[in-house]
Amino acid sequence: MNQAVITGGNGSLGRAIAAALESPDWKIHAPSSTELDVRDEGRISRFFQQNPADLLVCAAGITRDAPLARLSEQAWDEVFAVNFKGALACARAALPAMIRKKSGHIIFISSFSAIHPPIGQIAYAASKAALLELTEDLARSFGPKNIRVNAILPGFLETKMTAEVTDKRQKKIREDHVLGRFNTPDQVAKFIRHLHHDLPHTSGQHFQLDSRIA
Repeated sequence: MNQAVITGGNGSLGRAIAAALESPDWKIHAPSSTELDVRDEGRISRFFQQNPADLLVCAAGITRDAPLARLSEQAWDEVFAVNFKGALACARAALPAMIRKKSGHIIFISSFSAIHPPIGQIAYAASKAALLELTEDLARSFGPKNIRVNAILPGFLETKMTAEVTDKRQKKIREDHVLGRFNTPDQVAKFIRHLHHDLPHTSGQHFQLDSRIA
């Protein structure tokens, strides 16, 4: 039986991905941040020893938005610890089993902010941009081992993470979309399922899913 691990499994997108991947042939692990703290490399190592992944989706993420002049070093470190270092640690822990099996797929959840960062989101944007570079490096390094690595830029999603975005800001973001509307977590999850199952020769790619043009 194949196994999928989705970090940040208690988030809106994590839950949607788990539901989209559900199948009799798959065992889905979607641990919450308390069940798998991606800042704790020891817990990560133990988790993946017990749950070797055929598919890893790194969806855990946080924001600490503030203008650079008011962004504390602690906030910067917290964002990078989860968004980048946590994803890197999970990939490192998942790779040995994938290498032994000569098959595997890692998907990083990045952001449109990585390529077009808004004012006041420097830490989040930088951490998500780092994931794009990590995607390409790992794809080149482990492609010969038959391991795929891709990145998804879901676009603005109406989730718990974005619940505090003001109506005025949401209106401006929507106006930046040439179609004038947002994706949903379910639609993004269906694309991830399609990428994994139907595009077996695709790796090292960044998929922007909304209708903004950078």
